Amino acid sequence: MKIIDINTWNRKQHYEHFCGLKDPYFALTIPFNVTKAYRFSKESNKSFFAKYLHDCMKAINRVDNFRYRIKDGNVIDYSVIHASATIMRSNKTFGFSFIEYHDDLNVFIENIRMEKERIENSTDLYPPQNELNCIHCSAMPWLHFSGHKEPVSGALDSVPKIAFSKVSKVNNELMMYVSVHVNHALVDGYHVSLFSEKFQEYLSQ
Repeated sequence: MKIIDINTWNRKQHYEHFCGLKDPYFALTIPFNVTKAYRFSKESNKSFFAKYLHDCMKAINRVDNFRYRIKDGNVIDYSVIHASATIMRSNKTFGFSFIEYHDDLNVFIENIRMEKERIENSTDLYPPQNELNCIHCSAMPWLHFSGHKEPVSGALDSVPKIAFSKVSKVNNELMMYVSVHVNHALVDGYHVSLFSEKFQEYLSQ
């Protein structure tokens, strides 16, 4: 973790401009080809959700601006970003998770399993660890969508929010729409495009 020197940052004016807005957030919904990722998950008997979330987190961690957070008036670059996904219980309520990121998919899958077990056996909405070094994400595999809006609290929020849609078949390829919601004070369209390119690259490996 390191503090970005705002006064020497080449985004100083952009940061100050968007921080002064009532609504500094923007969102894009992007289609991703998940054919190979889905095939891999089925052939290896691994969770498709875990596979694409891991690919997403690999991309998040490799784009600097997606690691930036605003805390106590400072811009912080966290060395590792984890996943805070909504996880549904058997009674159809959900809890917020904190899934530690690991480059190894199998370790990441075990971290998901432990969080699923904790949430299923708890009525808590929030996880014990509730820090800014994460993304907030939701999987909605019941719905096709090409647009999405996140709820906002009114307080300045710098944690990216990502939503994954139901997979649909298009011309014999499997496609999934992904909504990416970010604070423009930290992230521009260019950085979203970098994330998108990397995410698709990992999904296609």
